Amino acid sequence: MRINKGLELWGQAKKIIPGGNGLLSKRPERYAPDIWPAYFDKARGVEVWDLEGNKYIDMAQMGIGSAILGYGDPDVDGAVKEAVEKGVNTTLNAPEEVYLAEKLLELNPFAGGVKFARTGGEAMSIAVRIARSYSGKDKIAFSGYHGWSDWYLATNLSGENELSDHLLPGLDPKGVPQGLKGTMFPFEYNNIEALKAVVEKEDIGVIVIEGARYDFPSREFLEAIAEIAREKNIVVVLDEITSGWRMTDGGVYKLFDFEPDIVVYGKAMGNGYAISAIVGKKEIMNEAQETFISSTFWTERVGFAAGLATLNKLVSNKVWEHLNKTGRQIGDGWQKAADKHGLKLSTTDYKALITFKLNYGEKNAALTTLFTQEMLKRGYLAGAAVYVSYAHTEHIVKNYLEVVDEVFEIMAKAVTLNNIFDKLETAVKEEGFKRLN
Repeated sequence: MRINKGLELWGQAKKIIPGGNGLLSKRPERYAPDIWPAYFDKARGVEVWDLEGNKYIDMAQMGIGSAILGYGDPDVDGAVKEAVEKGVNTTLNAPEEVYLAEKLLELNPFAGGVKFARTGGEAMSIAVRIARSYSGKDKIAFSGYHGWSDWYLATNLSGENELSDHLLPGLDPKGVPQGLKGTMFPFEYNNIEALKAVVEKEDIGVIVIEGARYDFPSREFLEAIAEIAREKNIVVVLDEITSGWRMTDGGVYKLFDFEPDIVVYGKAMGNGYAISAIVGKKEIMNEAQETFISSTFWTERVGFAAGLATLNKLVSNKVWEHLNKTGRQIGDGWQKAADKHGLKLSTTDYKALITFKLNYGEKNAALTTLFTQEMLKRGYLAGAAVYVSYAHTEHIVKNYLEVVDEVFEIMAKAVTLNNIFDKLETAVKEEGFKRLN
């Protein structure tokens, strides 16, 4: 089989960069290991060109959710170019830091303070540090995926793979201090009784949940969290890194009249440029002055400029309305094609990150790999989920769904003839965390 330039470079990368890169979600092994392009040369809108000049339509991750407006948005890039021309980091502060903080407080009226970082993982670490400082307690009850940091991976120090039900199985807590054992307690999303069981047994100081992943929180779930937090003096941290800006002019929490103590934003906030924010109640955020939280590049100008331009465009164009309309169009198209060809498939409620789930047990990964393989042949980067962007037009989606119909027919026939693996021209995608050799 011909090895493309991207995979040749990936082979080199794995020899000198542990894991090949800095982000699990961009590993070719997560899609179609032997044929995925791996690297891009340029991108614009929803189009991506690989190192050999092949052009693909991105109906997959859109920068792992960061390019909410589309790749190379002219308004955001224009603001960044202006910032670069003026200078990005000096002895003095960038005024855009204040302007972006003011914008975030305007969009999150419950809050009174803001801190900035570059990535979602470090923003969550800051949020947890502040929340623990304010509550005066170490123990955290959580649901969902919240990054790579010690506080989160400490969940698996119990010897059980507690994080298996929170998006990523197989995470080894090697290197995480044993002293953190017994500080993290997972519970099932939307399961009030599971949360109550943790809180009744442990002296919890912080509750951490995602705004949404595949499904939305129920109103009853959020009301229970609010009541428990009031009774037990618990700080509630809402991780809206994935869900932020995709349903409202802020977080998913706004849909439910829910008031968190801290909300964390990242990914889409800078349309691909590195910027994240911790937004919270004034008295809680002031704890950031009692515990040391500081870093040079948290004051760099580009992220603030990109954040301001992105949020201004998101709000003025009500981008979340487009995302949900388009996501629904994709989900309905998947279901229609699946029903037509007798493919057992369901779609998720969260339309801005629309996802299909196959119902073939152990064959699901192979079947999804077949989908990616056949879509690649037809000029699409595709998997079981689409991070919808403002650049996904109705015409683009229409053409995509016509190709999906064709590929779903191939998949359905492979199921009927029981020859899925014979159809594959690549190894099966990996779904958990795995060491790369």
